[in-house]
Amino acid sequence: MAFIALMAGALFYAARIPVTEQAAPPTPVPSATLVPTGPVNVSFELADMDGRVRDFAEWEGKHRVLNFWATWCAPCRREIPLLKAFQDEYDILGIQVIGIAVDFPEPVVAFAEAAEFNYPILVGEQDAMAVAETSGVDFIGLPFTMIVDRRGELIGTHMGEIHKEQLDIVAATLDSLDGGEIDNDMARAVLNAL
Repeated sequence: MAFIALMAGALFYAARIPVTEQAAPPTPVPSATLVPTGPVNVSFELADMDGRVRDFAEWEGKHRVLNFWATWCAPCRREIPLLKAFQDEYDILGIQVIGIAVDFPEPVVAFAEAAEFNYPILVGEQDAMAVAETSGVDFIGLPFTMIVDRRGELIGTHMGEIHKEQLDIVAATLDSLDGGEIDNDMARAVLNAL
């Protein structure tokens, strides 16, 4: 028993030693598996925390950052302060963050009291996952973010926790799209490389 504990400790310590060799970069996931190759317009209805059904078209005319999260998801909770700051900073560019909780309404409402969201929260449980899937995106886990342009076209996705640097790229890309410097295909290429 002592030998097994010693070996487990040695393996744990060895795993923490930095490797000096340059590891090969991870193979990027082809964007075609994340976002369909052709234009896809996002359209759905989900209830908000008050139980009122909200139509996605309500935010038409704004770029939308849809963040799929859950109260039980630690990386999701870490993103919330960043998304609140992003909403404050880039609201002037016409960007709207929308949280989509893949969760039950009761824990979302309880969590929201402390979180003090400055963006709308929709609650969908299984219906929230269907939003991504009907947009042609395989929903494989949380957190998950979709970027939709002013006209409702899906132009980017991000699987996993999103960070400030990535959100700044989202804002710069959407600003370039508005300025006519890039088109949706170019925006899609940038946003799917996040």
